[in-house]
Amino acid sequence: MSIIVPISQPSPGIPGDSREAAPVASAPRGAAACDILPPEALPDEESLVTEDDTPVDGVYSEKQMRFLTEPLYSSRPLGERIFLATANVGLFFATGKPPHVPDVLLSLDVEAPQDLWPKKNRSYFIWRYAKPPDVVIEVVSNREGGEDDFKLRSYADIGIPYYVIWDPEELLRAGVLRVFSRQPTRYRAMEKAFFPEFGLGLAIWHGEFEGIEADWLRWVDANGEVVPTGAELAQQALQLLNAERQRADRLAAQVRALGGAPE
Repeated sequence: MSIIVPISQPSPGIPGDSREAAPVASAPRGAAACDILPPEALPDEESLVTEDDTPVDGVYSEKQMRFLTEPLYSSRPLGERIFLATANVGLFFATGKPPHVPDVLLSLDVEAPQDLWPKKNRSYFIWRYAKPPDVVIEVVSNREGGEDDFKLRSYADIGIPYYVIWDPEELLRAGVLRVFSRQPTRYRAMEKAFFPEFGLGLAIWHGEFEGIEADWLRWVDANGEVVPTGAELAQQALQLLNAERQRADRLAAQVRALGGAPE
């Protein structure tokens, strides 16, 4: 059985309680979300480390990341709008600074290059895409990731409109699901995990994914319906096909009972 659970709130009295919509991170006043650089001023990506081959994510985190990216491509809930959704890909935002590696990022109105092998195309370079991502999601797996302090401040400084912290084990003791919006240069906690600019939201869903039953974070539409994966779409199509076959069999049996021959 699958259950959609509403966004939770942290318990009163726990450090880090963010139920009030108070500012929690800020960017320099008047800072632009992204400065567009002329071609001659673009950094040399060949000198940057875009992959380090270090396996650091657990099985749950890896599955959760794919659960948030694959349905966007299989179900196309954004319609004809182009987008880029990635998991565990470097987000380069400034020269001379190490990148962030968000668990999931969604960037609207941009498209990944067809040739992903050149180094300049392997990561999300803000100066290449000419905008920051629209949503960044972090999956908490320990208390050392800085999701609600360093990353919270840095993502606001970068200019990312929405930041989501998914903490299924509540390791940070501030609620399992927290969503922030940048207004206009600082993050404020949101009461609902819904993004009106593109008509999608996030919800906690209890069910089975790839043989693992757990609480998962999933995309939902404006009506609260989950955005299905490719496997779920295939299962729905199979169920419809079986239903049509059963209907045809019933009709054929009724015709034979009346002494006719089904066509």
